[in-house]
Amino acid sequence: MSESVSFEVKGQVGWITLTRPKAMNALNRDMLDAMIECLKGWEHDASVRVVALTATGRAFCAGADLKAGGTPQPGEMDLLDTIVAFFDRLRVFPKPVIAAVNGMALAGGLETVLCCDFVIAAESASFGDAHSNFGVFPGGGGAAVLPRKIPENIAKYMLFTGDALPAADMKQYGLVSEVVADDELVARVQAIGDKLADKSPLVLRKMKKVCDEATDKSRADALRHELLALRDHQRSYDMAEGVRAFAEKRKPAFKGY
Repeated sequence: MSESVSFEVKGQVGWITLTRPKAMNALNRDMLDAMIECLKGWEHDASVRVVALTATGRAFCAGADLKAGGTPQPGEMDLLDTIVAFFDRLRVFPKPVIAAVNGMALAGGLETVLCCDFVIAAESASFGDAHSNFGVFPGGGGAAVLPRKIPENIAKYMLFTGDALPAADMKQYGLVSEVVADDELVARVQAIGDKLADKSPLVLRKMKKVCDEATDKSRADALRHELLALRDHQRSYDMAEGVRAFAEKRKPAFKGY
């Protein structure tokens, strides 16, 4: 556990909350190590079906804590290595991950958001790459992934200027799914998480994998991948249960296999 981040399960939604408000929730080794270990545990915990990531204070995350980089021992991971390890773990996490952005998401904070499946933002939230403001180059998706999430010209504007844009603009550009009042953010994300937790975890896991891999395939290959996933899924308990429940006009009881 860590004093920089807290973990809580509400229903079947696992909440990760960054708790370094005075440091604008900048990412340090302690925080990153704790989140990686938490995600490892929740990946195999059937009682956690959705993960929500949020923070305390006026910032969601201001990026890497450059003051805490330190000098690693020979063979030891440095701060950048640890950030990339966290991003990799978050990006391929097999369950739905919701970014509940409560404030400024800058640099590595924006890159954290880019690793999530979708974004619910408070009205006061803002998003910026910010690396160019300090002569730093992005290494977790700022330049590589942002243009895949929003129009390329907007991504380049954010990258080159370092400016932060409000949540309403980012909803217009497609990064943010929904903007809610600041005091409704946690409740709204919990409600969405509860809704997802009622779905078949097997379906959501397979959908996420096909969606994530589709952007790197031709349309024909992506459609072939989807069909193969369906053929495999037809042998699952969850599909049989869903069809039975539909015929019997009841709520399905999915088991995830």
